[in-house]
Amino acid sequence: MRAAIVCLITAPLLLAAPLLLAPLPAVAQSNPSSDQIIQSLKPSGNLLSGGTRGIRMANPNATEATPQSSSSDSSGSSQSAPQASTPRPAASSRTASTAPATATEAPSVSLSVQFATGSADLTPQARDTLDQLGKALSSSDLAQYRFRIEGHTDTVGSADYNKALSQQRADAVAAYLESKFGVKSDRLQAVGMGEQGLVVPTPPNTPNDKNRRVAVVNLGA
Repeated sequence: MRAAIVCLITAPLLLAAPLLLAPLPAVAQSNPSSDQIIQSLKPSGNLLSGGTRGIRMANPNATEATPQSSSSDSSGSSQSAPQASTPRPAASSRTASTAPATATEAPSVSLSVQFATGSADLTPQARDTLDQLGKALSSSDLAQYRFRIEGHTDTVGSADYNKALSQQRADAVAAYLESKFGVKSDRLQAVGMGEQGLVVPTPPNTPNDKNRRVAVVNLGA
């Protein structure tokens, strides 16, 4: 009788054992580290996770050909023009008034930088990401280069709203890199791309996390 009880107890454990030993699902990949960013932005470096090399927009300040109806930001902000908590001066040296005359191929990296809803306020997650970028840009490998900081949005909201918001966010990224890591303003060129340069092409008013990003492009020495 005792043997029968033992069998009844151990059998379920043996059946459950394979479930306990099953491998855990892979964790989603995070933003690249400072070393990976360095390798992605070096002209002769190998592109690692998070790095992209491609044709940049010839005129990031051009407006969309087809206007979109006003609506909320991708996370539900109001229709009014975005307001940054610390507006950047319009004549700031880090803000690009014009884009390169022609599209060029340059080392670049795309980062997911999270902001507060409908604003240019950096979240703690954004600061963690930008800390890696700051370490990379202030390293000896990249100290001699200039960079364009591109703010990108998805297609939710009007084109004008997204363009203004992306410019404020690009300015906020440049200001953070300058204040915390001492990256000189003449090395940074902040550009609001708005809905231009979508990683995932979508119709208007379509939220997409991959399209809400900051791209960093090496402009050369």
